[in-house]
Amino acid sequence: MQSEPKTVVSRILGARPASLDVWMRKVQTGESLKRKPGGGRPRRLSDAQLDQLKELLAQGATLHGWKNNLWTTPRVREVIKRHFAIEFCCSHVWHILTDYLGWSAIRPAQQAAKRDEAEIAR
Repeated sequence: MQSEPKTVVSRILGARPASLDVWMRKVQTGESLKRKPGGGRPRRLSDAQLDQLKELLAQGATLHGWKNNLWTTPRVREVIKRHFAIEFCCSHVWHILTDYLGWSAIRPAQQAAKRDEAEIAR
């Protein structure tokens, strides 16, 4: 059996040569090459709860007691607190909205406070 240089194999596999060393060491010790699950703290909102939150937000802010139909992170935070009894900081609510629900920031169009509707119609 002919052995190829590590640089050639790493280029073919698209991996660093140091990764090849780690993989070889794992194979020699009988360890699995399967990726281990990521670490970190588990999410506090499950997939089902995220789906339910999406449905709650689709109902609109006015249905949840606000005067206009604008969702802000403090308002979404309050909805999560009411329906799931979980408190998040506003920055984490933003993370939930953007990363898990796919929302983005959209600012409402500004209208002049003193509008002359008749003049606009003319």
